[in-house]
Amino acid sequence: MQVRFEEVSVSYGDKKVLENIDFTFPAHSLVSVLGPSGCGKSTTLMLISGLMFPTEGRIFFGDREVTKLDAVRRKVGMVFQNYALYPHLSVLENIMFPLKMAKVPKNKRRERALELANLVRIGEHIDKKPKQLSGGQQQRVAIARALAKEPSILLMDEPLSNLDARLRLEMREEIRRIQQQTNITTVFVTHDQEEALSLSDQIMVLNDGAIQQMSTPRDLYERPDNLFVASFLGKPAINMLPFDPNGRIRRMMNIPQPFAGRIETVGIRPECIMATDHTQDALFRGEVTHIERIGRDVSAKVRLDGAEMVVTGLPGEVEEGQTVNLTAGDGDLLFFDQSGRSVRWSEAGSAVGSADT
Repeated sequence: MQVRFEEVSVSYGDKKVLENIDFTFPAHSLVSVLGPSGCGKSTTLMLISGLMFPTEGRIFFGDREVTKLDAVRRKVGMVFQNYALYPHLSVLENIMFPLKMAKVPKNKRRERALELANLVRIGEHIDKKPKQLSGGQQQRVAIARALAKEPSILLMDEPLSNLDARLRLEMREEIRRIQQQTNITTVFVTHDQEEALSLSDQIMVLNDGAIQQMSTPRDLYERPDNLFVASFLGKPAINMLPFDPNGRIRRMMNIPQPFAGRIETVGIRPECIMATDHTQDALFRGEVTHIERIGRDVSAKVRLDGAEMVVTGLPGEVEEGQTVNLTAGDGDLLFFDQSGRSVRWSEAGSAVGSADT
């Protein structure tokens, strides 16, 4: 089921939580809504669910307008951060509960619940109570229960934030598997970029109640529309350096003047920076001030003239105090104008903003 917002706004008095939001989530896809706390993620999810209504605008499921329909009439499934399982019911009874409320015959609801328990790989625990399960197992039960009534849309609000790192990784893979197996349109709200990047078909980034960018995980990471998206994604964070119109980057990358005149900031991700033995090939030259080694991963801070950058692609034998020459491919450099918008070089040979590309 496709989800579409048309000029949707939500206000509390004079405060706008969302302002003129327009987007379309494709049917049968998994879309993550990503952003910092207070950006409007959960509000967007509540609007889709029918637990909240917009101040302005319209909401569609496919061709059907649902703006004024409540949560029951929209027939969506929801999975919450705290699982919200009934502690006195068994796993099987928890999964069956929505079907019981819908007055589905007992044999039918048991058959459906067993099918879903096997889908989420909790079949061997169907007689246990929630307190006898791990956090990951409880979340599997919550997903099965949300799927029990065969909703056209599954909504997940920070579903993994209560799990430890290992379980989060396991459940990310499981959520993706379940979504692909059921083919259900899934909206996944998170502030964790790794979750969004690893399991989504598309990601919508929100900040201050506005859409910053919506695209595939790869495009979002490699071709951010603005400084906020570029800075929000990536661990370690992207290096941001002031652009010198007469500097080495301009000369070595052969950046023409009309383009160079719009650039204010250069972004380079730490993993895109490489050491070179040839001074003439170097975009940067600096001193290694700090090295952090975690297993085989090496992260270094390099002090340049008036700036500092983080580099993750240096050889393992590099030591603190050493001077290094650094370079990067021209396709690895990101350019931003004074307003923070991405500036790209078009095939026609002119500088274009991200909104024009």
